[in-house]
Amino acid sequence: MTVTEAKPIAGSPNGGSTRGIRWRAPKRRSSMTRATSAAAGIFLVPNLVLMGIFTILPLIYAFIISFQKLNSLGGSQYVGGDNYVKLVTDPVFWQSMANTGVFTLFTVPVGMAIGLAIAVLLNGVLPGRNLYRSIIFLPLVVSGVATGVLGAWMFDQNNGFINRFLSSTGLGAPEWQSNGPFALMSIILVTLWQRVGFDMLIYLAGLQGVDPAVQEAATVDGASNWQRFRYVTLPLLGPSTFFLLIMNLIYSFQVFDTVWAMTRGGPGYSTTTVVSYAYRLSFDEHGPQALGYGAAVGVAIYLITLAFTAVQWRFSRSRDQTDA
Repeated sequence: MTVTEAKPIAGSPNGGSTRGIRWRAPKRRSSMTRATSAAAGIFLVPNLVLMGIFTILPLIYAFIISFQKLNSLGGSQYVGGDNYVKLVTDPVFWQSMANTGVFTLFTVPVGMAIGLAIAVLLNGVLPGRNLYRSIIFLPLVVSGVATGVLGAWMFDQNNGFINRFLSSTGLGAPEWQSNGPFALMSIILVTLWQRVGFDMLIYLAGLQGVDPAVQEAATVDGASNWQRFRYVTLPLLGPSTFFLLIMNLIYSFQVFDTVWAMTRGGPGYSTTTVVSYAYRLSFDEHGPQALGYGAAVGVAIYLITLAFTAVQWRFSRSRDQTDA
């Protein structure tokens, strides 16, 4: 709002000699502002079109065919909620959910803890820290398929690098491909190696946003290094932690390329995640190629991910309101 001087008013208590204050409403947005908004809208249109074509429309179509019996080479038949009833009673689906849960449990919190530790270490004055940051972040820019192929070679139970090293130290050679728990462990280790750079990067950005004056004030008050980290730094990293938690949970429930390149979900279904199970149902040449049932599994994955995100978002908002 703008302030202007009012003209003298005859008959006023001050004899019309005193100028008053008049508030004038702001003008409408200028043509430059409207032009800027129009330009921003034009630049957003291609992204919105691509999102609609490759995200929203496939999601809607998957929801539609999840109520059908649809094979890759046959016609469609509406079956109502039969696919979802079958989903609830499918033991392989629940096994894939358990595998995904174990994968999430050992990759999300462990990866975030390792990434935070590395970020704290590389945030200080350390010779060659930029080189170390690049080395740790490098696996993230490699595609998941390439990472899976590399992991399959490293954990090959006959000629792999890991077993050769373990055998040379007398620790034995685990059966990474033929033993289910060991196969799942190999996928977890490769995923940690690939994803820890992302956790480090986000935490590093959060650490660099912490005001040094706050740390200095805690030091003046007699706080130790651990107390400064526990009661000052860690709470200020709350937004970074929330972001990483959401992104890593979504990734863990959508992981496919690394799993498929390393084990193809085997042996049996011991390393099959929910996404790889949906793929095996829909497109695997040795599977049933039941597109309708595979779409139902995909919709279930979407709803589970949405529920996790909503719970975390609600928890974060409640925490922020409490802190405020």
